[in-house]
Amino acid sequence: MAKMKTQRDKKKGPGSDRVLVAQNKKARHDYLILDTYECGIVLTGTEVKSLRQGRASLVDGFGQVDGAEVWLHNVHIPEYTQGTWTNHSAKRKRKLLLHRSEIDRLIGKTQETGHTLVPLQLYFKKGRAKVELALAKGKKEYDKRQTLRERQDNREAERVISAVRRRQRA
Repeated sequence: MAKMKTQRDKKKGPGSDRVLVAQNKKARHDYLILDTYECGIVLTGTEVKSLRQGRASLVDGFGQVDGAEVWLHNVHIPEYTQGTWTNHSAKRKRKLLLHRSEIDRLIGKTQETGHTLVPLQLYFKKGRAKVELALAKGKKEYDKRQTLRERQDNREAERVISAVRRRQRA
């Protein structure tokens, strides 16, 4: 007897419909990530075409709450190569789309000292451009060194454990 497919069987797993365009790897090193938000982003046609070619940089980007809106600054989306006079400027500020309750939460958190909004990823989800925005707190130099040391210690411990397991099997 053949099994009937249900709606649940047809769905893809979480995150499988994401097409990553750009990632800010340095942000996780420089900042302590407190919370993340998935935001829509308001783009022009040539910006979307440029993103679909996989061209963007989040390195200098940051978010800013202005009144009741959240804006993304200094994210570099290069001009579309086949664009005409209607092309966009590469580092213009772009509006982010969030729920009112999320914006209110961000207003309160960003007013605290040391908190900032940092873009972590830029991706397409179901055909729509999205930004993963993080509420973050800047790390001190000694915090960065401590994080690197912990990661190195964990790697070393994993190596020792795997070596012991290999010896036990043989």
